[in-house]
Amino acid sequence: MGTPRRGRRRVFISHASIDAWVARQIARGIGRSGAQPFLDETEIQAGLDFETQILAFLKKADELVALLTPWSLERPYLWAELGAAWIGGIPIIALLHGVSASDLQSRPGVPVFLRARNWRPLNDVDLYLAELRGRQKAMKERRTDDETEI
Repeated sequence: MGTPRRGRRRVFISHASIDAWVARQIARGIGRSGAQPFLDETEIQAGLDFETQILAFLKKADELVALLTPWSLERPYLWAELGAAWIGGIPIIALLHGVSASDLQSRPGVPVFLRARNWRPLNDVDLYLAELRGRQKAMKERRTDDETEI
């Protein structure tokens, strides 16, 4: 796992492997926003324990972006990552591609905690990234204020 620069929000990206290209584009946008994206395929080195690395980053994450597609909804890891984020009090942002909010609401087995989350169509990813830039800026300002008080 890469070492984050001080003051960077950590954003965990949950996705299905079939959606890896889209997830990489989201990760690039997150990085350009000043935050540190965590994408399993780029952050977990071969030979390391996958589950341990996932849990380690989730414990440090400031938010989780879930790319919800027809394929990711069938992926057990997605549900485990969302559950871990929910239990950890980590904000969950769902980007929908190929599924609608009504599809999710009517889908059996979708956890109640996900039904009330911030859902956006993937086409609105720029709105999410603008909000992330605002959160990143606020985080840096808080750190600067804290450092000047010392």
